Amino acid sequence: MLLNLFAFIFGAVVGSFLNVCIFRLPAHESIIKPLSRCPHCHHPIRFFDNIPLISFIILKGKCRDCGAKISWRYPLVELITAVLALLLFSKFYLFWNFLIFFIFTAVLIVIAFIDLDHQIIPDILTLPGIPVFFLLAVFVVKVPWLEALIGLAVGGGVLFAIAFFYELISKREGMGGGDIKLLAMIGGFLGWKSLIFILLFSSFFGALVGITAMIIKKQDMKYAVPFGPFLSAAAVAYLFWGDCFMRMLYLRY
Repeated sequence: MLLNLFAFIFGAVVGSFLNVCIFRLPAHESIIKPLSRCPHCHHPIRFFDNIPLISFIILKGKCRDCGAKISWRYPLVELITAVLALLLFSKFYLFWNFLIFFIFTAVLIVIAFIDLDHQIIPDILTLPGIPVFFLLAVFVVKVPWLEALIGLAVGGGVLFAIAFFYELISKREGMGGGDIKLLAMIGGFLGWKSLIFILLFSSFFGALVGITAMIIKKQDMKYAVPFGPFLSAAAVAYLFWGDCFMRMLYLRY
């Protein structure tokens, strides 16, 4: 029980740092300096006003200095990270496996929210992430190296092929290079078998949300919704339900 609480608090603290990354990486700002500050009045945030989840409630969602509203996204990211840290700890227990899967999940959270805000997936996350997570998968998580290598190649190749033929037929870009690099990173870490679940999950829910958004806005939207958050959510879902899905798939065929 105590360790579970520690995992939740640890996740919330990391989530606070992820908010900094989400805000600063697209602006090409340092994620270390300066210290956290209000995005409206730029006043440095006091340490007792920067307690994950709790400070937002105490301050009633407003900056202590200028009174500007604090976006609900800040506590949401902290809560998501805290809950996932708890779930990952409950599933993996062992320190190194938990830590590696948590880092992978944290990177996906940053990618998802940056893509939601700016429709970009920063290369600074995916390009180093491809070799780093591939090596961690092979040498620490013990994914067979060939399975991870095929996952990396197929992950990037599938989306590249879809994007290429879509643009060839429609004469317009339908998927950015960021999504391709993201799926290569995911495939290299989780292995090629994970891509079956991830592509089905992300495509289904991406299409569902995209069609709903187009109906609500009543217009043909070339980019109704970014695809990165759905790939990220599918990869996280695979960590918990992937084994069950693969067993069902094998039993069926």
